[in-house]
Amino acid sequence: MGEKRVSLRHDGGLRFVAATGSGHDVVVDNSTGNTGPRPTELVLVALAGCTAMDVVEILAKKRQLFTRYANEVSGVQRETAPNVFTEITVVHVVEGDVETEAVRRSVELSATKYCTVSAQIATGAARISHRYQIRRPAAAVNGPVEETAEVVVTGPLKVLDPRPVA
Repeated sequence: MGEKRVSLRHDGGLRFVAATGSGHDVVVDNSTGNTGPRPTELVLVALAGCTAMDVVEILAKKRQLFTRYANEVSGVQRETAPNVFTEITVVHVVEGDVETEAVRRSVELSATKYCTVSAQIATGAARISHRYQIRRPAAAVNGPVEETAEVVVTGPLKVLDPRPVA
């Protein structure tokens, strides 16, 4: 993957514009200016996007046809500075006649092996709960119409690959 780069410029008040190495601009601001997301919200956006890409890709490899995928990520921050996340919940919502084990395994692989953002956060103070919710059509054959379960919890302070960095 190599090195990633971002440059940031002040744009007045507490508004900043970040330019990513991939050529995209992202505005960050505080609640007073309110012209962009807060930096900590972007941490949750990064986690949501990273794990979503994994789950959708793994479901496709497992030949699971879904009609809709979304995820919801919420986090609780410590009250004192630094206001790190201490609890994060990721709920993967999959609609379609999919197999429960395929969804469960896709979420598990993302959380424990593939999602770089999840791994990065899990090495800190946050406990990350990874869950799924499956919504099937009434005529579904792969399980109940709706089901929800927790798949895995990662963090806090969990090093996913204990091999030393060279």
